[in-house]
Amino acid sequence: MSVAVLVPAAGRGERLGPGAPKALREVGGEPLLRHALRSLGAAPEVDLLVVAGPPGDLAATEAACAGTGALVVAGGTDRRASVAAALRALPPEVDVVLVSDAARPFVPVELVQRVVATVAAGAPAVVPGLPVADTVKQVDGTGHVVATPPRELLRAVQTPQGFARVVLERAHALPAELLVTDDAGLVEALGLPVLVVPGAPEAFKVTRPEDVEAAEALLRRRGAGR
Repeated sequence: MSVAVLVPAAGRGERLGPGAPKALREVGGEPLLRHALRSLGAAPEVDLLVVAGPPGDLAATEAACAGTGALVVAGGTDRRASVAAALRALPPEVDVVLVSDAARPFVPVELVQRVVATVAAGAPAVVPGLPVADTVKQVDGTGHVVATPPRELLRAVQTPQGFARVVLERAHALPAELLVTDDAGLVEALGLPVLVVPGAPEAFKVTRPEDVEAAEALLRRRGAGR
């Protein structure tokens, strides 16, 4: 079994405010992308890391990946296009593919291993998820509540998401007009099952300025622990 991790890193990250592309924002003096690659590559099951950077300007992405062994390719204009570009760059021997956000810098090795093992055991698609603590309301276009889904049936989904390669390739062959927010959504559109495995709190996503503060705090705690 050969395992590759695809990391789309071409997004601007407007919710973080003005500055460098999100993957290149620094935490603890290093880009988020470098932290993410270091965490993902620490899993012994991972054979290859492929990063899809901003098309037309890969120099900064390549610099952030220096020393990680990651292959850098030009991404696309959105996340789906970037994942597809990274997928096309894979060598033929890869049969398990993980997709992970560049803005999740501290994915634990155990989570990577859990996702890989579940795909290897036969699941076509696997996503990590955490139980939802708050009550969630479904609303209509005017803001009126139309349903209250049972909280125990909901999960906040994280990455890395894992797939049998043939399944992910089929999913990305679906029409571009199909709007989804993650690769598992494409697999759902194929009518194939997606299995949820336990996620990890430290695999949080850096999206807003307060998330940068949380990441800095986690780094300080890790430094104190050492």
